[in-house]
Amino acid sequence: MNMNSADAAPLAPPVEYSSRFSANGRSLPYSTAVRVGDVLYLSGQMGFRNDGTIAEGIEGQTGQAIENIQAVLRDSGRDLKDVFHCTVILTDMAHWPAFNRVYLQYFHDPLPARSAFAAKGLVLGGLVEIECQAFAGKALA
Repeated sequence: MNMNSADAAPLAPPVEYSSRFSANGRSLPYSTAVRVGDVLYLSGQMGFRNDGTIAEGIEGQTGQAIENIQAVLRDSGRDLKDVFHCTVILTDMAHWPAFNRVYLQYFHDPLPARSAFAAKGLVLGGLVEIECQAFAGKALA
């Protein structure tokens, strides 16, 4: 089959990159979110405040990580209700109950699908990292 370029469909949906945070005035080597078609992929967020300090304990870090997720979503015109999947990385599965207590203060029914696992360690001594995917297309009529 022979197609000229005017007839060819795009091979991939448009991609948009956003960047919101930097650490202590330094640009970080990733985008905070990438939109591909109707999906917004958020980079993992940890419990770091805008000034570069980390929140105290698992509950403080979980709350700050979700606040950071909300800020990225807000910059993209979305909110937590648009999140349909989260991946949770903990340094210790013993933190699971405390993590869930805070998580459920932010996410409500219908809850996003979720995966979780423990890692040997996280960057800069963090206790939790959360990455999400959110619906970024037009609302269904």
